[in-house]
Amino acid sequence: MKSVTESKEARLIWIRAKGWYKLTLIAIVVSVLAYTANHFLAEIEPGNIWGLSFGTAAALLMLGASLYGVRRRMMKFVTKYRLGSGKAWLNFHVYGGTLCLLLVFMHTGFRLPSGTFNWILWLSTIWVVVSGILGIALQKWIPNTLSSGLDVEVLYDRVPELVEELRKKAEKLSGGASIPIQKFYNKHLALAMTGVQPRMVYCIDITGGYQIRRRRFDYIGAALSEEDSKNLEELESIYQTKLALDAHFTLQRVLRLWLYAHVPLSVALMILLALHLFAVYYY
Repeated sequence: MKSVTESKEARLIWIRAKGWYKLTLIAIVVSVLAYTANHFLAEIEPGNIWGLSFGTAAALLMLGASLYGVRRRMMKFVTKYRLGSGKAWLNFHVYGGTLCLLLVFMHTGFRLPSGTFNWILWLSTIWVVVSGILGIALQKWIPNTLSSGLDVEVLYDRVPELVEELRKKAEKLSGGASIPIQKFYNKHLALAMTGVQPRMVYCIDITGGYQIRRRRFDYIGAALSEEDSKNLEELESIYQTKLALDAHFTLQRVLRLWLYAHVPLSVALMILLALHLFAVYYY
């Protein structure tokens, strides 16, 4: 997984794409005008010329948007034939996918579908597009939150390893310290240091309520010698880093869970779409 900085740079491309934004608005206006004109000429149904036109346009956009995932697995081919930059593909994936949903509604005449298969296809389309929009928000918010609220940058897969290193370091430090430090560690920190502890509170407070937790350190620190105070400060630093790693793991896992919710169903949607097109144009 990319670092926070790399992820931020790669995922926030879409908000700078003013040209794509304007082009999408124009496409929406044209589509709405065409739909309005068609509505006065004849009733729009999925099976007539009007509905099929909107449905075909939606299918083409959906296919084009899905190629963004394929592109990353065909980089040599894309580079060789200069098939556009990653920025252009990402923008089409975002804006084309969003426009696709509007065309799907126009395809059905803004009516609910009939039949089990059509319901599954319709709901899958809505899920994929809405989850995609949610993903855009997450990919904007999470990297910004992590980079602005924490001093630590770490890869998701390395978090458990780093937490284990911190635990060993903290146990070694407390084990060689005075009895008050040892008791403090065993009572207040030992459990927190045992492993990664993802908590949804990090989605609200990136520090995990650290300002409240640090009062424990202030309370015991007032009664310690100078040497013990240094040990306590180092323990506090280790503990704060541990909380930062937990925050990274929590928020980066949200992104991974989003991928599991978006990507597999996107693949399933393309299969359903292929079956739908086969049924429409073959029969």
